Amino acid sequence: MPLYKTITPNSQTTVKIWKIEEPYDQLISGLDLKPESMTRVLSMKSQLHQRGFLSVRHLLKAFGYTDQDLFYDTNGKPHLKDGKQISITHSFTFSGVIISDSKVGIDIERQRDKIKVIAKKFITYEFDYLNKEASDYINKLTVIWGIKESLYKLFATPGMLFRDHFLVIPFTMADNETICWIDYKGLKKRYTANYLEFEGFTCAFVIE
Repeated sequence: MPLYKTITPNSQTTVKIWKIEEPYDQLISGLDLKPESMTRVLSMKSQLHQRGFLSVRHLLKAFGYTDQDLFYDTNGKPHLKDGKQISITHSFTFSGVIISDSKVGIDIERQRDKIKVIAKKFITYEFDYLNKEASDYINKLTVIWGIKESLYKLFATPGMLFRDHFLVIPFTMADNETICWIDYKGLKKRYTANYLEFEGFTCAFVIE
């Protein structure tokens, strides 16, 4: 089982990351999937997406849960039946799950040049401190995207926009954490976001 990494940010929170190396047949064997989950897997056209979905269920098993313990609300936010807070992510060959007593959000992204092209879609304020010529420009853009995606997952509120409602203050790649803000319809909240890099990927997570 390629459980790639386990992180414990605090006594109430655990992050587990899976490196997806197994073929589809191996991943699906031994899983107790709900009928709707099985239908969803079979409807996926990409085996990469199927394997990502199934690897998340293996991460649930690593936490002591099954697919039966997981459900989604009308906004698509995942929940656990025991009331613990959960957030889920997968990107290409990695997936991740964070479980906590507090609200959480997590995101894994592959570091790619094309993020420079779409940066204006999710950044405004952050351009003030980013150096487009720096060697870590793509890394920083990926961190910012991951933090904002994590904030969006934490709130799961339709209408929130990455570039207008989420802020990430200046940081260095060596810090592994920074401050971020939500500013939405009179709601202003401050969070600490964590981030790490591995094998050309970036993982970010936020805990309330």
